Amino acid sequence: MPLSEFDLIARFFSDCGARRADVTLGVGDDAALLEVPAGRELVAAIDTLVEGVHFPAGSPAASIGHRALAVNLSDLAAMGAEPAWALLALTMPRAEQDWLSEFADGFAKLARAHRVALVGGDTTAGPLSVTVQAMGFVEPGTALRRAGGSAGDVLFVSGTPGEAAAGLEVARSAHPPQAAAEAAQLRSRFEFPEPRIALGRRLRGIASACIDVSDGLLADAGKLAAASGCGTEIDYEAVPVSTALRTLVGEERARSLVLTGGDDYELCFAVPVAKLAILQRELSTAAYPWQRIGVLRREAGTVVKRAGTVMDFSARGYDHFA
Repeated sequence: MPLSEFDLIARFFSDCGARRADVTLGVGDDAALLEVPAGRELVAAIDTLVEGVHFPAGSPAASIGHRALAVNLSDLAAMGAEPAWALLALTMPRAEQDWLSEFADGFAKLARAHRVALVGGDTTAGPLSVTVQAMGFVEPGTALRRAGGSAGDVLFVSGTPGEAAAGLEVARSAHPPQAAAEAAQLRSRFEFPEPRIALGRRLRGIASACIDVSDGLLADAGKLAAASGCGTEIDYEAVPVSTALRTLVGEERARSLVLTGGDDYELCFAVPVAKLAILQRELSTAAYPWQRIGVLRREAGTVVKRAGTVMDFSARGYDHFA
């Protein structure tokens, strides 16, 4: 017997995430009642994932659940926020119990890892799409923003961008790649991205500006710079390239993916020269992997330099309506 909308909510989503004392009323009513802590600002983000646009048809349900929350937590990370709550709107062709169980498990594992409570949402029939709104807190006046950087600030990126774009290529390929272990690692980076919550929170008071890398490093660094009234200069030879990415696609293709590939959900951030020593002392690269990749400059636009020569790279990034 197929599940009704109310049955599937009760079975799969009534306890999907962390339990928090600041949730007065959660899943199951017309709306949630939430207690915003005194002396905090509320930070809210919302994203939609659509089958065939943000993930291939037939993607693992656990991955879809994980990514739907992860992309929003990454936005909170870019603001330096502490995550707290999420709302979920799930549209799907059929209410298949096995699929729902895997989806809810993928969502719940990430939610519990970051103490996020699912407090409400909606389910409906239609083409597969997932919308999540995530909310969190920051102390007043401490949130990181895209604006705030200045010419001369040093530009950094966390982790190893480019891996998720390669992982998506692996997921879409009809032929198994030769480097099977590396391919599996990169595919996992696409299907189960890890938002840099801890790094974002530690960057408050150190970084002058921050953005999450979802549409490509060049494009998102350019957005940060433009919001700060600056341009960017990226050092081609300084961008981080993982061994797995280099093994799978080669050096030149790897660096191109690092610069232009999307879906990494790393953080790109600027740090004033006067605060570089604080960054190095308080955020070790062993605990918070980051790499210096360039600088903000007075001239508008983004340039990539290799051995002093400007390279021809498009910084446009992903655009749904291009």
